[in-house]
Amino acid sequence: MISERVVQGIETVAGIDEAGLTRLVHLFYSRVREDEALAPVFDAAIAEADWPHHLGKMVAFWSSVMLTSGRYKGNPMMMHLKHKARITPALFGRWLALWAKTADEVMPPAAAAALKARAERIAESLQLALFFRIDPAGTPAPFVDHGVQRLSHGRLT
Repeated sequence: MISERVVQGIETVAGIDEAGLTRLVHLFYSRVREDEALAPVFDAAIAEADWPHHLGKMVAFWSSVMLTSGRYKGNPMMMHLKHKARITPALFGRWLALWAKTADEVMPPAAAAALKARAERIAESLQLALFFRIDPAGTPAPFVDHGVQRLSHGRLT
């Protein structure tokens, strides 16, 4: 990975800029909206008239994550928790696969790799918040495998 600079302890990667993130996010979400599994979840969460705002928010999110711009003001965990009934582990795998495909197509290799790695870490955190529970005996509750990622004794495998 080719580092451009380190800001607040976070290494930024050559090839990631606002224009590239905008292209990536817009193309990715156009594909999400056409995906047979992901589209219904997003359609239920985002009204047609709200998509421009959502896309701007997602560009700001990725700008904050990858460029440390501080532009994103929100709580992604709470947004996902609001839609927990419609989200499954399998959808995370599908989302990540589509993100990886799109990033590989529109970003330089090092940038795509960094974006995919960060998305995987974010997805892991979201899945832990949405699906991981400790039973009363203090051991992880059984996890039903609905997708690519599996929780095993408190860790995604």
